[in-house]
Amino acid sequence: MSDSTPIRVLLVDDSALVRQGIRSVLEGHPSPVKIELVGEAGSVSEAVAAAKELRPNVVLLDIRLPDGFGFIACRDILRDNPDAHVLVLTSFTDDTFIYEAITAGAQGYLMKEIDPAGLVDAIQRVAAGQSVISPDLTARMLAIVRSNSQQANSIFTLLSPQEKKVLELVVQGRTNKEIGEKLNLSENTVKNYLGNVFEKLHVRRRSQAAALFIQSQTTPSRPKRT
Repeated sequence: MSDSTPIRVLLVDDSALVRQGIRSVLEGHPSPVKIELVGEAGSVSEAVAAAKELRPNVVLLDIRLPDGFGFIACRDILRDNPDAHVLVLTSFTDDTFIYEAITAGAQGYLMKEIDPAGLVDAIQRVAAGQSVISPDLTARMLAIVRSNSQQANSIFTLLSPQEKKVLELVVQGRTNKEIGEKLNLSENTVKNYLGNVFEKLHVRRRSQAAALFIQSQTTPSRPKRT
């Protein structure tokens, strides 16, 4: 997405007051990249319908909504529009919510305590295909993914050395262009490698593949029997 192309954002939160505050932040931000708030929703059903109609680039999504959970909306939105990017913005830090959101395809999980500049930056990064997690949640995210580490390790044996290198850079938040420059590959070649990775790992999103990779790298070593 070029700097001249506005980032189309759909805001999903059941609190009108919260939506008003975020709207003010997005409309008044000084960033050279224009962020256009194209719609608002206050429930899962409204979010899915609005995303289908408006085709936003980024969906800013609360995790708790009156008619269900945000990660359910996330799955439905990405099923209808795989090119969308979901960024969770919530006050809930329950491990289940974090895990379900990431595995549903969300590319970010942030707390509502984030400052305005940080929110604008996160939206821009997610729109560019990067993953964003609140720093204070990173350790918990690692703890969550450790629970299924054996499965992750067995899955990653399917990847070629080059596919693993590409995925390692995805975990670092690199864009396809940056990965290509690092590995001396074209962006199309990087995209093809990522397509192979997604297929082998049975995922659809960069964030899902990154979560699995982190899981595979944080396996606690088992003591050898003597």
